[in-house]
Amino acid sequence: MVNVYDAVLLIGFGGPTRREEIRPYLENVLRGRAVPLERLEEVARNYEAIGCRSPFNELTFRQAEGLRRLLQREGPRLPVYVGMRNWHPLFAETLERMILDGIRHAVVGIILAPHQGEASWGRYQVSLQQAMKQVQSKTGTGCPSIEYCEPWFKHPLFVEAVVDRLRCKMDEIPFDQRGDFKLLFTAHSVPTQLSKPYQDQLLETCTAVVGEIGLKEWELVYQSRSGNPRDPWLEPDVCEAIERLADEGGKNVVLVPIGFVCDHVEVLFDLDLKARQVAERRGMGFYRASTVNDHPSFIRMLADVVRRAQEGHIST
Repeated sequence: MVNVYDAVLLIGFGGPTRREEIRPYLENVLRGRAVPLERLEEVARNYEAIGCRSPFNELTFRQAEGLRRLLQREGPRLPVYVGMRNWHPLFAETLERMILDGIRHAVVGIILAPHQGEASWGRYQVSLQQAMKQVQSKTGTGCPSIEYCEPWFKHPLFVEAVVDRLRCKMDEIPFDQRGDFKLLFTAHSVPTQLSKPYQDQLLETCTAVVGEIGLKEWELVYQSRSGNPRDPWLEPDVCEAIERLADEGGKNVVLVPIGFVCDHVEVLFDLDLKARQVAERRGMGFYRASTVNDHPSFIRMLADVVRRAQEGHIST
């Protein structure tokens, strides 16, 4: 079976690009949820602490440009669009752009979250369905259908990119201490009732990465939890894990944000500021591997899932 597509759509969360966008962006993220104003202001201060902007959009467009160039060179020759759930270009804006560009048939959708779950892939798909109805009502024109690529949480090229980022960071540990570090993979925490298949896929990715570098000692931890503090969420928290490792005599900690593909506020604030402060207060060396961002292997992976979608390998 061969599927015919008109374009590729990279699907992301979005982020503010300057100070004046922070609060409107957060209002978009929190719309429909009973979140106290104090919480919104707390998160706004997190953005201010990392320079009043998120690099998420810039990095996503770099991923899109890398993919576009690769597809132009090696095929399939498809245009690449970017749509964001919470900031410009919003899904509806991108869908309207596609219609104006003559994209009428089907689009390969790549959700830029490695691991599937209601809180990740599910919410993106629901938001896109709502945007398609909005655009069709506004324009009177049907949107192209979106077929989502197959899961890629253990794609060899994704694993290769993560491994390369990790090895680069491990090389920064002083030579005489390289035998004394603890490896923590981090991912966004979610309510435990939404943990399947998200947590299982995370563990498979971690296992694939450590298999490539030959490490046996590692742990999957979580970060950036929100919501009602009385509700159970996935644990342990990254900061609590660092405290425990310090109690056990650990000298260095290496963090790999395996659940993210772009450096953004939940990496730059929750890890580079909060988690680092915990490690340094306990006298531990702190090393945080980069997310894959626009690593060449990750761009090749994106191209490969597009080609596989053409061959019929799509998410059901």
